Amino acid sequence: MLTKKQFLEVMDIIAEMFPDAHGELVADTPFQLLIATILSAQATDKGVNKATPGLFAKYPDAKSLANADVADVENLIRTIGLYRTKSKNIVKTAQQLIERYDGEIPLDKKELQTLPGVGRKTANVVLGDAFGIPGIAVDTHVERISKRWPIVKQSASVTEVEEKLMKWLPEDQWVDSHHRLIFFGRYHCTARSPKCDICPVYSYCAYGKKNLNEQRKII
Repeated sequence: MLTKKQFLEVMDIIAEMFPDAHGELVADTPFQLLIATILSAQATDKGVNKATPGLFAKYPDAKSLANADVADVENLIRTIGLYRTKSKNIVKTAQQLIERYDGEIPLDKKELQTLPGVGRKTANVVLGDAFGIPGIAVDTHVERISKRWPIVKQSASVTEVEEKLMKWLPEDQWVDSHHRLIFFGRYHCTARSPKCDICPVYSYCAYGKKNLNEQRKII
């Protein structure tokens, strides 16, 4: 397990690797970011970004999407996994935003999570990226690398990973750090074929050392 000091050293290195890390979902408004993030569950940002231009051209705001026919929404996002369930969720979310919040995004994390399809990760992404409210969104990349180093046990839940990261990172770094962790996991410490042989944090990483040792045995 990494110590807090080692973890912060790793984060400094990752900040140098990905100084411009950012959310890659394309959206013009907080509402559109909310919808795109709901759609990104169990889907890639790239896949979502291919589907949302048509969706947002027809339904750019909460009012228009609240009045949409679910079947039409399904047709617009059918290239995204779980599109039927997600179509229902985003229409219901738009309806609840109109009914409960005058079409605005609630800035309370718990309230935001009461909307259909909105979990803790989605709430953290939207509040952090659209409003600058500190939070750490733990997606599959963040969870994977947190357990590879590790800073948590392999059995740790997503919530436990989030709590550990929030405990060890300064609050004003939460949003930037979560984007850097995602970039590190998406483009370097990938699920398959991670770049352990050229990794600048290799000396800190239990998984990396084990992975390279196993590769050398095969050779």
